[in-house]
Amino acid sequence: MTTFADLGLSQPVLQALDLKGYATPTPIQRQAIPPVLAGRDLLGIAQTGTGKTAAFMLPGIDRLRAAGRHAPQRSCRMLVLAPTRELAVQIGESAKDYGALAGLKVAVVVGGTSVGKDRHKLARGTDILIATPGRLLDLVDQKALQLGGIEILVLDEADQMLDLGFIHALRRIRTLAPQERQTLFFSATMPKAIRELVGGFCHDPVQVAVTPASTTAERIDQYLYMVQQEEKTALLALILKRRHPVPGALERVLIFTRTKHGADRVARKLAQAGIAANAIHGNKSQPQRQRALEAFRAGAVPVLIATDVAARGIDIPGVSHVINYELPNVPEQYVHRIGRTARAGRDGVAIAFCAEDERAYLKDIRKTTGAELERLELPANFRAVVEGVGPERPAPRTPPQRVQPRPLGARQPHGEKRESHGEGRARSAFGTRGSGGHNASEGRHGHPSGQRDARGGRGRRRAGGRGRPRAAQG
Repeated sequence: MTTFADLGLSQPVLQALDLKGYATPTPIQRQAIPPVLAGRDLLGIAQTGTGKTAAFMLPGIDRLRAAGRHAPQRSCRMLVLAPTRELAVQIGESAKDYGALAGLKVAVVVGGTSVGKDRHKLARGTDILIATPGRLLDLVDQKALQLGGIEILVLDEADQMLDLGFIHALRRIRTLAPQERQTLFFSATMPKAIRELVGGFCHDPVQVAVTPASTTAERIDQYLYMVQQEEKTALLALILKRRHPVPGALERVLIFTRTKHGADRVARKLAQAGIAANAIHGNKSQPQRQRALEAFRAGAVPVLIATDVAARGIDIPGVSHVINYELPNVPEQYVHRIGRTARAGRDGVAIAFCAEDERAYLKDIRKTTGAELERLELPANFRAVVEGVGPERPAPRTPPQRVQPRPLGARQPHGEKRESHGEGRARSAFGTRGSGGHNASEGRHGHPSGQRDARGGRGRRRAGGRGRPRAAQG
């Protein structure tokens, strides 16, 4: 079995990994670390959760140490570009952990924070800088940062950066960085636009790939509810209160909406139902987003509602369930969404809510991923609960009922289009009764402990065994 020591990493880095409890590299780390240590440019095709942060950060730290240079003032030696604030902060935390014994300075600059503080932290230079493209160029334009000292340039989740409109920023950064540099380029997908971008950044890169693009994780069981839009909140509340059983033991639940306003609306309605939840999206300030993530990571508020952009920075091993409250209109986003569960060798559950007007999205997801989501039946007393005339009685502790998939385009059963008139207000069995989506209590940074309970239900679709050695995730 390959270990990190076999890959040629230095003793300080190996000691830092040992302190983190990491012993066995992931496939992307086994493939990427040796060529990066050798100074080669790299093209890595890998999704979030495969351990790619360690794949570029570990050998990058070793190369900076070996070079023995000092970071010039108002500059950096290794620049890592990330599409979102959360991902940049997360990479920064990993860099500090991995380089704890290497004596390197690490800094993170992202939008939504004080520019003055960023200028101060960069004044004397830093070895490793993690940044979002917009804030980076703001600092360049203010003469607080220059990129001529870069030895290693990393582009992480390049496809997402293109989706967010950073193409012109990336091209400008390329012209500002020295031509004599090492470039490490990572993307979950490899469309034509990404291929063209790679050609402008990399020189004869070594290509490594894990988990082919647009395939769903093997350790995730995927399920589907056909439910009307106006009924979704009632169904979600029943699930979170454990009034309606679903496969798997609810621990931390990540809920996706398509819009920022939709995320806030779901958080408010859950608060009305007595369920503490936070929402993160682009309209939230960076401190708000970080507090919500810390509360979610610590389990203080185990329900988090997110948009696709904000969720790109979420890498929390304890996410037991991903619920697609609204299906994405881009099928590849479904892959990214459900990939937030089943991290670090765990199993996971993904549940999709599909309304009549989302059937086309469901069809595209099935076509793109090849996945056949297993259909679950709505609660027996669901209509009465939705209309506010029935009690939220705990359902029998039996496996959820499966139904045969209805052909796409088929009509819903009679009566399912009636409008919702109320929300249940019973005390939450999943969490404590909270003050709302925005002001729910928040806990200190923590780490999930223990493995999830064995999941109920039949017909699981997954591959791979349990008991895999723990690997550096990132």
